[in-house]
Amino acid sequence: MNGKQAAGYLAAEWVKDGMTVGLGTGSTAYFTIEKLGERVAEGLKITAIATSEASEELALKYNIPLLKASEVDKLDIAIDGADELDSQLNLIKGGGAALLREKLVALHSDQFIVVADGSKVVDQLGAFKLPIEVVPFCYEWTLHTLRESYPVPFEVRMKGQDIVVTDNGNYIIDASFGRIESPQQLADELKMITGVVDHGLFIGIAAKAVVGYEDGRTEIIEGNLK
Repeated sequence: MNGKQAAGYLAAEWVKDGMTVGLGTGSTAYFTIEKLGERVAEGLKITAIATSEASEELALKYNIPLLKASEVDKLDIAIDGADELDSQLNLIKGGGAALLREKLVALHSDQFIVVADGSKVVDQLGAFKLPIEVVPFCYEWTLHTLRESYPVPFEVRMKGQDIVVTDNGNYIIDASFGRIESPQQLADELKMITGVVDHGLFIGIAAKAVVGYEDGRTEIIEGNLK
């Protein structure tokens, strides 16, 4: 069992009968959904909201009942991966272009749990490019504003010759900030830019993280949230 699988499987054990669950997106969250599917087959009764079309398809494959947001006000728990996490459980997410749905689900959950392999743990956020979701209309203007505001490289995310389009119909701009000295300040500033829908900084949202290592060990990092 590799680190991603170990973390994903352990986090799935915190889901209890009757819970409404936020299903994350990505290679580690995949294993959480897989394990939850096994538990559903064994009789676990849960409902869920998926953070991406890919996770929705996976949930349906494992017969996990899905809800619409209009059918629930709050989730009991959400489990999702991260591209980076620090010791305070501040995160960079969005490598899979699902950051907006992921943040909505995390913020509307009583408990948000991060699953990751050991390579994602960092002393300070920023080595991973920060994804910024922007509206397609006049995205060039938004990109220009970002470049004027911060002296770092910004790139529109591409797949081949095509711009990557999120499940929400938006674009992703990846920013190479390097070490981010003040994550909360940067998070607040980016949200103020017209054209920016949201960004991949998840500050003060995660309650705990499950980190898996290649030898199968897991480590639980507790956050400051109650």
